[in-house]
Amino acid sequence: MSEFFPYQLDRRWTPMFAAMRVSHDDGVTLTDDGQFRATFGFLHLETPIDNVDHTEVTGPHRWYTAVGARLSFADDGLTFGTNHHLGLCIEFVEKIPKVIGPRSHSALWVSVADPDGLATALGR
Repeated sequence: MSEFFPYQLDRRWTPMFAAMRVSHDDGVTLTDDGQFRATFGFLHLETPIDNVDHTEVTGPHRWYTAVGARLSFADDGLTFGTNHHLGLCIEFVEKIPKVIGPRSHSALWVSVADPDGLATALGR
């Protein structure tokens, strides 16, 4: 059975979410056939769960580094952020194809409502 981990949407950013088409239907899905899928409005990515190397719960962060779809200034990481309080950093074994920006991504930070639960479900 697939597991779905929705984002924790911070209502202060509702206009931005509407512009990007981010809704309560977005988040991370672990599929029955072993896929990791993350959606953020019109953006999405998919990779095998076996491509997840490790995870780390992080936060709080500055809102301007954690809210929205953005690239990391420090590396090639990608953020699908809906709040700045808490989220899960997911490091990949093999980089995933670029979603935004010029390069593929070695990590994804997601502000799901249950980052500990997602980390446990990934088993990493």
